[in-house]
Amino acid sequence: MKFNLKAFIPHIVTILVFVAISLVYFSPLMDGKEIHQSDIINFKGMSKEIADYRDKNHQEPLWTNSMFGGMPAYQISVFYKANLIVYLDKILTLGLPHPAGLLFLNLLGFYILLLTLRIDPWLSVFGAIAFAFSSYFFIILGAGHNSKAHAIAYMAPVLAGVILTFRSNYLKGGILTAIFLSLELYTNHLQITYYLFIFLLIYGIVEFVYAIRSKVFTPYLKSVGVLMIALVLAIGSNISNLWATYDYGKYTTRGKSDLTINSDLSSNEGNKTSGLDKDYATGWSIGKSETMTLLIPNFKGGPSGRIGGGENKDVLKKVDAQLRENIGQVDEYWGDQPFTLPVYAGAIIVFLGLLGLFIVEGRLKWMLLIATIVSILLSWGKNFMGLTSFFLDHFPGYNKFRAVSMILVLAELTIPILAVLAIDKLIKSPDIFKQKIKIPFMSTALTLEKLFYLAFSLTGGLALLYYLMPGSLTTVFKTDEYNEIYSQVTKNNSPDVAQLFLDNIKIAREAILKSDALRSFFMVLLAAGTIWIYFKSKFDKRLLFTGLIFLLLVDMWTVDKRFLNKDNFVNKAEAKVPYTPSQADLQISKDNDPDFRVLNLTVSTFNDASTSYFHKSIGGYHGAKLKRYQEMIEFHMDFQNKKVTPEVINMLNTKYIIVPAENGQSAVQVNPKALGNAWFVKEFKIVNNADSEITALYHFDPAKTAIVDTKFKTDLDGYTSKGDSTASIKLTEYQPNYLHYESKSNNEELAVFSEIYYKDGWNAYIDGKPSNYFRCNYILRAMRIPSGNHKVEFKFEPTLYATGEKISFASSALLILLCIGAAYKEYKK
Repeated sequence: MKFNLKAFIPHIVTILVFVAISLVYFSPLMDGKEIHQSDIINFKGMSKEIADYRDKNHQEPLWTNSMFGGMPAYQISVFYKANLIVYLDKILTLGLPHPAGLLFLNLLGFYILLLTLRIDPWLSVFGAIAFAFSSYFFIILGAGHNSKAHAIAYMAPVLAGVILTFRSNYLKGGILTAIFLSLELYTNHLQITYYLFIFLLIYGIVEFVYAIRSKVFTPYLKSVGVLMIALVLAIGSNISNLWATYDYGKYTTRGKSDLTINSDLSSNEGNKTSGLDKDYATGWSIGKSETMTLLIPNFKGGPSGRIGGGENKDVLKKVDAQLRENIGQVDEYWGDQPFTLPVYAGAIIVFLGLLGLFIVEGRLKWMLLIATIVSILLSWGKNFMGLTSFFLDHFPGYNKFRAVSMILVLAELTIPILAVLAIDKLIKSPDIFKQKIKIPFMSTALTLEKLFYLAFSLTGGLALLYYLMPGSLTTVFKTDEYNEIYSQVTKNNSPDVAQLFLDNIKIAREAILKSDALRSFFMVLLAAGTIWIYFKSKFDKRLLFTGLIFLLLVDMWTVDKRFLNKDNFVNKAEAKVPYTPSQADLQISKDNDPDFRVLNLTVSTFNDASTSYFHKSIGGYHGAKLKRYQEMIEFHMDFQNKKVTPEVINMLNTKYIIVPAENGQSAVQVNPKALGNAWFVKEFKIVNNADSEITALYHFDPAKTAIVDTKFKTDLDGYTSKGDSTASIKLTEYQPNYLHYESKSNNEELAVFSEIYYKDGWNAYIDGKPSNYFRCNYILRAMRIPSGNHKVEFKFEPTLYATGEKISFASSALLILLCIGAAYKEYKK
């Protein structure tokens, strides 16, 4: 049996090209530098206690007390070692340094998809670059959203497996789907995976409609059956993480609240869903016209930030010299989102993708078109609230995710596919320019040449119009921004000055738009011209591909460098130390108490992880806090709006408060009323529901009273406090997942523990025997402790982790064996 190496040479060369592109783009890696990512800095703060425990004990704590008083570590940092798929992920990235490995994976994944669609390898390289160099990928890498970038990279090869399966190649398709879907789930970014499932649902519906029209159901049913098996194997391989996330999600801000009131005590039913509130879920919504950034990157002004501080500062030369300094402080972004960076799919790719809609035939085109439209409409969020509300209210799981604009990743996947299919159609039909094509909703057929010009006019021509007359086609002000600026300026100046100021803002912003509009026009013109010359002169198609790849790299590379460049890299020594301790941190660190909390008022308390790097914080940084803790923040710990209940701070054992001092320094205040790790209360108060429980905390003494929901009334049946003044309870041993107390009393006592209540995992023991505990004070734990001297323990031992790891190992091992078996079968062929 001979191995045909020649057939693999194009793919080997392609892989080498992808490696070279990845390393050249991230060339600072070759100088020994590392990428500086703000979210990764935060991650190091969030996970410090977990990492320290792991390094010391060589096991996962599964819980951390370093943020928000305490929370599961499932969505912070947990290693699921039983999933063997992790080793395949490392192989596929070739061991390239981060983030070059992720860029390579993006290129490789889309290349695999295009090969599945039987696209020429050279053209597949073009398509892979088009997908991988979408600006959004580099934007999220620059921010540190590594798991999101990782998940995006596996979208295309999952689709490749599904396509193969529906083409009746059940073995290859099924295994390819199972492998890459397992890797997709392994990346642990469920929002991207969820959007991928929406894409696949659309694909499945289109295939179902085709099966009905062709009256051939057996292949469809077989394909669905194979894909269901692939799904089971993929879920099984990742069951530890998925199970933990599902269980945890019920209690987070993604879950349903027990409250029916807001922190201002008003009803909020209209904004509620079974997951996130609608206004929170749609906070990042693409403006309808902002969709044009797919074609013109700075259509809405580019990155959020002042005009005088970014790459667009040269436009200040066009404004009144006396106003330049003030105009330079104005935000150069005028879109609908709070802040953002533009999602640019590429002028060349949008042009070719539109052409593909005209000339590509078959159900794949319609699937891609539907997915593109759904992606764009849902990315509008609150700007298209009818559809968004329907999905939030009725589409299972959709309301668990925020930043609806993220679903635009589907359009970034579909448009390059359409672009490649368009070129493929052109080169496979030499006389296609003369062929007539019937366009839906048009009475007469058009030649492809006319459709080619139409696609050019709708992309390059439109970009040119925005260059020539931007003021006539769009506004360069945010909603209500014009009136707000006018009102603000006229407080100290005449209306004429205010009008002049607004006119100069318009000049500056229009200059930003015009610059990129002209750029996009020339990119489309050059690509269209290259294709037109190819058909007129009939030169080698490889020269066409080479020319298009060059133009594409010029187009995408230069835009991506706006968002991720050498300035994003730092020396490795600097990267290893994410935070430098302040004098306040050093002072607090001298306290040998194993378990107390810190409130840091010198930072955004609940959007900061630096405090968690050094101490156990009542704040932190995480997108999925426990729901009840978030509600406590809104009702009792809103430091920004000075809505603070001191008793809540005290019951959280907040021993130290870091406050601003002179010269930008910080100072430490000791909180003498912090209640410690645990204490006995003299009485309890039963309340009717969550609303009553959280509002009762406004007027109570946590040192004496425990507020208990009526759900736990039976836990207190028969209990009567006798007021033992000599009773004591003390924490004697602390670990993130283990707490040991010594209790001493003459009577049965009701103890309150300054630990966050989380029933699914924490077990309580008295003298080694399981004991019941319940919730009090909305978020804390309470327990009845009998008289005498006792050892009280809390252990975090969720059964789902141990069980999930066994299932994960079995499933991933089976999946890898199936992959090896299929590869051997192909080799024998």
